[in-house]
Amino acid sequence: MSPFTGSAARTPSWEHLRVDLTDGVATVTLARPEKLNALTFGAYADLRDLLAELSRERSARALVLAGEGRGFCSGGDVDEIIGTTLGMDTAQLLDFNRMTGQVVRAIRECPFPVIAAVRGVAAGAGAVLALAADFRVADPTARFAFLFTRVGLSGGDMGAAYLLPRVVGLGHATRLLMLGDPVRAPEAERIGLISELTEEGRADEAAQELARRLADGPALAYAQTKALLTSELDMPLAASVELDASTQALLMTGEDYAEFHAAFTEKRPPKWSGR
Repeated sequence: MSPFTGSAARTPSWEHLRVDLTDGVATVTLARPEKLNALTFGAYADLRDLLAELSRERSARALVLAGEGRGFCSGGDVDEIIGTTLGMDTAQLLDFNRMTGQVVRAIRECPFPVIAAVRGVAAGAGAVLALAADFRVADPTARFAFLFTRVGLSGGDMGAAYLLPRVVGLGHATRLLMLGDPVRAPEAERIGLISELTEEGRADEAAQELARRLADGPALAYAQTKALLTSELDMPLAASVELDASTQALLMTGEDYAEFHAAFTEKRPPKWSGR
């Protein structure tokens, strides 16, 4: 995303999220524990706008998305979203569904790694938010459920039919999106849905440790790697290797590439600038 801004001021606070930015690590917490962090219209909009702001500011070098309490996110709030959408017309419904997809695109397209710290339930839209992250760090209580068909909707919500086959394969994705059955942590790790399985109660801590490692690393190299992983999903090989070549040539003119050589020569750790 472009770092250039217009007249809009930086958002001073976020009503529907708890946000902390410390030493390049942004921690975004869904904070409705009494409802297993069910999403509202405002929470979707805040996530979309926060990710855009952090991408423009370049203040975050890694982001942890977590849920307060005993669950990650139970999906869209049944009363506040499902109940309300029953009274919407087609244009309003299209606007809402486009907004939820914009959140997933923002997670995939932001120039920093996103880590989902999953404890307990990650269901419906919550499962897709975790799926969209670059890393899913989970403890043994984690369970994922793509529940959209259970409420009479397509399992391909918010980009799930695009992302899930690319993470776990078409066979597993078909089963999970069609049936909506929960997948507990051991199976999720086996099929590749979990990046790291921690001891119980350590998902948040492990996600922060990973975020710190990423924030201390070569941010521009990570950003370009993420961009290539997303861009090349549907490219033919010839286009992919050409894009890789152009990207590497660009990064070879950067400060971090020269810093690695200097650090190697001087037998010291590199001091990454992210440039």
